[in-house]
Amino acid sequence: MAKNIKTHLFCYDDHRGFTEDVRKRFTDTTRYSVISFQTREEFINHLKGEKEHNFCKVAILGLHDTKDQFEMIDKLTIEIKRIDQRTGLILLGPADKMEEIKKTVKFNIDAYIPKNANSILRIHNTVKKLISEHSIGIFRKRRNFSLYVLLTFLLLSALLILITFFKLPEYF
Repeated sequence: MAKNIKTHLFCYDDHRGFTEDVRKRFTDTTRYSVISFQTREEFINHLKGEKEHNFCKVAILGLHDTKDQFEMIDKLTIEIKRIDQRTGLILLGPADKMEEIKKTVKFNIDAYIPKNANSILRIHNTVKKLISEHSIGIFRKRRNFSLYVLLTFLLLSALLILITFFKLPEYF
């Protein structure tokens, strides 16, 4: 890895419960950018604006105890994935409601993290995992392109050798 990939963390935290802890954990501004939103509209508009960029994006969504909010977050996750499939999603919710959250919000979630003393460490580990997956995807594309170039070169070389064999048989 020759260059560092800047990771953008988008926190949807309507009660400002965990954003400051995330900012304290990801203090290196050359590698991380932490942006917080209190309203859904600001959050979605910012994601739409960042859609065209190829950097690693992680959305951290904070949940509370109400069933209505679980359904709203489910719709929000579908909309986030519709905007950009490569955005990683982390749900941070109350520990006693985690099974209910998993049943309500089933699809497109990379990690379900209960709110407790270890939640920031778990967020950090999940973000590192998502960064690694993003880097693997980039290197896979580069590897495939290099492989196609190599196969094209070998095919053209074999074709050139075959043509010279029939045109100039005295050299073989």
